[in-house]
Amino acid sequence: MSRPAVLLVDDDASIRRMLERTLVAEGYEVAAAADGGAALAAVERSMPDVLVVDVGMPGVDGLALTRRLRAKGLGVPILLLTARDALEERVAGLDAGADDYVVKPFESEELIARLRALLRRNRPPEEQLAFADLSLEVHTGTARRGGSDLELTRREAELLALLLRHPRTVVTREVALEEVWGGEGAASLNVVDRYVAYLRRKLGDPPLIRTVRGLGFRLDGG
Repeated sequence: MSRPAVLLVDDDASIRRMLERTLVAEGYEVAAAADGGAALAAVERSMPDVLVVDVGMPGVDGLALTRRLRAKGLGVPILLLTARDALEERVAGLDAGADDYVVKPFESEELIARLRALLRRNRPPEEQLAFADLSLEVHTGTARRGGSDLELTRREAELLALLLRHPRTVVTREVALEEVWGGEGAASLNVVDRYVAYLRRKLGDPPLIRTVRGLGFRLDGG
């Protein structure tokens, strides 16, 4: 499952670092720019899947950046970060071409949820995987079981997709680490066990993920 690319634009270095850590932890690929001019150059080099843009920046601010991107005919989703919840500022952002906004201070969960919503709205239908009463929209990471929505993190969705692509087949910890975490040196085989445990709790009963002692895990049962 490809990882959505986010371009994060904020002149506050501490906020950029905090948001970058949050987004990377959720499995996003993140590039950062300190101002609107740098963001325009970054978009020219590589088009992101979504932009997170602070409104209040010196020089080319968030509204000006949004207008310039729309003037170029670019339809990439734009989420604005604004320090003021005034109606006129929200209207100005939407009129400039933004798709959504978050008012500072905000919880990281809200930002992630809004990004997921933007990506769902702005991408065509993608591959859907299913097993028993469980289904997963691969690109968005949206999962359902027995008619109920499941709240999965990006990593959890990637691991579930791997298991769904190989039902009733053992997926080793080594394969999961390579496919989901990209073989990252900082990650150990134990992280696979932790995320399998997270998935089991969220999937509920009857259990679908079986442990194959000494080997790995298998999607089975139901």
